[in-house]
Amino acid sequence: MSTTPTLNPQVIGQAENALGALMNRILARAGGTFHQWVALTAVSGGAIDRDQLVSRMTGALKIDDSSALAAVAELTASQLLEALPGQGSRVGLTGAGQARYRRIRAALDEITARLYGDLPADDLATAGRVLTVITDRANAELART
Repeated sequence: MSTTPTLNPQVIGQAENALGALMNRILARAGGTFHQWVALTAVSGGAIDRDQLVSRMTGALKIDDSSALAAVAELTASQLLEALPGQGSRVGLTGAGQARYRRIRAALDEITARLYGDLPADDLATAGRVLTVITDRANAELART
């Protein structure tokens, strides 16, 4: 008889809490908040329209526009994010913003390798598919209300 539980909200919640605690530890060392990290990640690929950034943040984090805008304002005030001259409402990472993103990303990559590195690729693919379906269904439920 297996002692491994079937996937359920409790198992997902426990994993989310443990991963969140690890993320908070990384952010405490590097500086910033989780909302700011999500913004840095969204901009790390290149300049983005401020409204598109806010939309990505609200969709990913399930927060309101004012919370997303506050994180963007904090990053701008900290000179990690800047409005790009002559590009309308587009914003991009400053050199300091890119450096902070790289530091946090490197720390996350190290932890991810330790957590996932020895798990079979098929198991990771299955978990990814299942969690994506659950996320899509939860988002559909949220859209209905």
